[in-house]
Amino acid sequence: MNHWLTAPILIPLLGGILQVFMGYAPISLRRTLAIATTVLLLVSTIVLLVLANDDSYRLYAFGNWQPPFGIVLVLDRLAALMLVLTAILALFCHIFAIGGADEGNRQFHTLFLFQLMGLNIAFLTGDLFNLFVAFEVLLIASYGLLMHGGGTARTVPGLHYVVLNLVGSAVFLISVGMIYSVTGTLNMADLAVKIPQVSGEGLNLVKAGGMMLLVVFALKAALIPLCFWLPKAYARATAPVAALFAVMTKVGIYAILRVYLLVFGDSAGELANLGMDWLFPLALITLAMGVIGALGADNLKTLVAWQVIISVGTLLAPIALGSEAGISAALFYLLSTTWTVAGLFLVAELVANQRGTAGDRIVTAPKMRNRTFLSVLFLIGAVAAAGLPPLSGFFAKLLILKSAVPGTDMAWLWSAILIGSFFTVIAYSRAGSIVFWRTVEGHIEKPKPLSSNVSVAAGTLVALSVVIVALAGPISDYTDATAAQLFNPGGYLQILDMPMTPEGK
Repeated sequence: MNHWLTAPILIPLLGGILQVFMGYAPISLRRTLAIATTVLLLVSTIVLLVLANDDSYRLYAFGNWQPPFGIVLVLDRLAALMLVLTAILALFCHIFAIGGADEGNRQFHTLFLFQLMGLNIAFLTGDLFNLFVAFEVLLIASYGLLMHGGGTARTVPGLHYVVLNLVGSAVFLISVGMIYSVTGTLNMADLAVKIPQVSGEGLNLVKAGGMMLLVVFALKAALIPLCFWLPKAYARATAPVAALFAVMTKVGIYAILRVYLLVFGDSAGELANLGMDWLFPLALITLAMGVIGALGADNLKTLVAWQVIISVGTLLAPIALGSEAGISAALFYLLSTTWTVAGLFLVAELVANQRGTAGDRIVTAPKMRNRTFLSVLFLIGAVAAAGLPPLSGFFAKLLILKSAVPGTDMAWLWSAILIGSFFTVIAYSRAGSIVFWRTVEGHIEKPKPLSSNVSVAAGTLVALSVVIVALAGPISDYTDATAAQLFNPGGYLQILDMPMTPEGK
């Protein structure tokens, strides 16, 4: 059954290659192949989720080269959760894209599928160098997707995105080289064994490499002060691309969880919990900066882009505190915020298509068609994003608050989340009241009609916040088990045929 681990990589790879050779085929055929590929991907990730639910680790060694020498894929609960999250998101983004957003670029679906391949490699890989390769694959695809549609409005933010990520890639490679020069390995499980044994001059070199690696992951996650590229880049992207990019920051957060709990966790000796003292205050500042940006947003897509940054701060704060309950709550929130933000990007695009020259700007305009339907979608998404009851965002934030241990950190966490949520409500209330209800006399010429596929895609992603509430018990049980697995690295080391470190027994 371990061959299933290659499916989330091979399916989008083969689908993307077929799309390359079908560049001049009828667009209906390319769309059918793209949707079929994404559905197959979702099925394969669900199979892996079922396999991972038994709390065991599964290993796939390419060419039968056993770790730490070969390329390995490792499946556990966290990897399976991220795979399913991404596959569901990708399916509805793809459904939305075939409503017309994929026109004008014959290789749109190729890039889309290659980006999914890169994301899935990142979630499954068992060593740092192949995590770097995964980042490069998904970033190269994302460059093309970000520029899809052309125009200066997309080119300038896209250039900033490209330059920053190229710098990040260079730092990643340097940090990996520094760690390898001391430990002689980049396999994560092998690093978890060898890093506690590092001493002398090598200790400082590994520490420097580990801190540089944290900076790279912080850039991918859009942690302050490395977050200011995101709002313009996401707001200028086409709607399905921006929605898919909702999971991009979560790759950086996943990397922090994976590397800094396994490699630099409690059993890492003098390097235990490396950088976590810095992560907590930066997460709270990121949350606050996201709220300020949301309050000052002048259009809906920019508002939602700042919501991405709010979610980054909200996710990393409990992760930085390092408790099992906090990690579980963060994973529950990760599901809710990723799908909600993606849905809001799609809703913002539908609103823009209905308002003529006003687009998605937060200004008064003539009454739009389908106002009731779109306003309900926006309301559900805004309530979930802000963390109001009775939707998933409320329960996710409640779990985060409950996970905090009484003390100074708890006071800061509660204050940041509660005050941030209050002002986030104000930001969404302002935007919604102006866009949907403060109408002026006039007529919108040729509003774009709502097709069934774009309505279903946007509506389903937003409605998933209701589904999460309905399934809150099983989901919470799964995230609890995932957090427990992350805090017990013994299984990860054993399946790679490595002994536990004394500190991890």
